[in-house]
Amino acid sequence: MNVVIIEDEIPARERLTELLGAILPGVQIIACHDTVQAAWKWFSHNTMPDLVMMDVHLADGTAFDLMRLVRIDCPIIFTTAYNKYAVEAFKENSIDYLLKPLKKADLEGALSKLSTFKNIFRPNKDALSEPQIVTYKKRFVVRYGENLKTISVDDIAYFSSESRATYAITYDGKKYPMDNTLDALEKIISPADFFRINRKYIISLKSIASMKIYSKARVLVKLDPSVEDQPVVSYERAADFKLWLSGEL
Repeated sequence: MNVVIIEDEIPARERLTELLGAILPGVQIIACHDTVQAAWKWFSHNTMPDLVMMDVHLADGTAFDLMRLVRIDCPIIFTTAYNKYAVEAFKENSIDYLLKPLKKADLEGALSKLSTFKNIFRPNKDALSEPQIVTYKKRFVVRYGENLKTISVDDIAYFSSESRATYAITYDGKKYPMDNTLDALEKIISPADFFRINRKYIISLKSIASMKIYSKARVLVKLDPSVEDQPVVSYERAADFKLWLSGEL
């Protein structure tokens, strides 16, 4: 089993390494980090381990700050001196929530639970497994006056929601009503080319004319073609937006 430990207290990290070795002979601790930034960089450039052991409080933030920056698609066992974060922890891929000082019996129970979950959700080996190829929309059919028209996704600068209606705005400034909501569009257009910055806009990378830092780490985006309001990347989406801009999302 490959394990990543995220813990900013050296004695706690050494204790955890010792217990894991005693309970799981042959366990591989493939990385140890004590900050959100270090862990974020590691997860951004490496495949997911079998398990993450993570303290809630880290040297430069919390485990939840980390999970707002990167998706951790593997089981997590939280270790912390505080019980007040348990509810928030179980909203993530949490197998267990262990209080410090860590006891061997508690860790054994958590690892046993992990093994049970893996057996329950183990895929049927007898079923044929073929790679799933995700395809995204290349064009839309829209109504233009009394006529129907096809528009290529490559010609769309952004999608906007106005008064419960959804529109596609092309690079030549034309506006077309859409049958899809923004929520539905997110699932059928390429996430490499389009990003949902807030409840009102899904924008293409090429539509960004300029950007400015806004309050509370938000980003003010100027679009081309321009819009009357000033689109702002919501606080909840700001971290993912920066990753998308750099091609890491």
